[in-house]
Amino acid sequence: MRISTRGRYALRVMIDLAEHSRENYIPLKDIVARQEISQKYLEGIMTDLSKAGMLDAQHGKGGGYKLGRGADQITVLDVLLTTEGDLAPISCLDASAEPCSRASECRTLPMWEKLYELIRNYLNGVTLADLMLTDSSGDNYVI
Repeated sequence: MRISTRGRYALRVMIDLAEHSRENYIPLKDIVARQEISQKYLEGIMTDLSKAGMLDAQHGKGGGYKLGRGADQITVLDVLLTTEGDLAPISCLDASAEPCSRASECRTLPMWEKLYELIRNYLNGVTLADLMLTDSSGDNYVI
């Protein structure tokens, strides 16, 4: 399992929005400037996060984005499932995979299932609020 730039950028943007939540809607250009991410690339990510209910979007003057829920209610797993899809470490555990004909005799399947469970449980236990608690300062996150 490797998290793509899409997933990493989504986390950066969500942390940025959480940290600037005192403001009402935050224009995309402000996020782009702080995070140094292409606006065009970010637009697709924002659309997916909005459709998933993690962001509220407002168009027009005074528009932009803000978190759809509290930072303590959005997990890393939520963000990554939205932007990356399934996080299964092997293809046969992917939600859309056909059942494996060798599953009953596979000696490694229980290990992979446990790893998958650990990954999901860990990422589900980390919220945006947790990520905001780091000691680093500034608006340029490296994830």
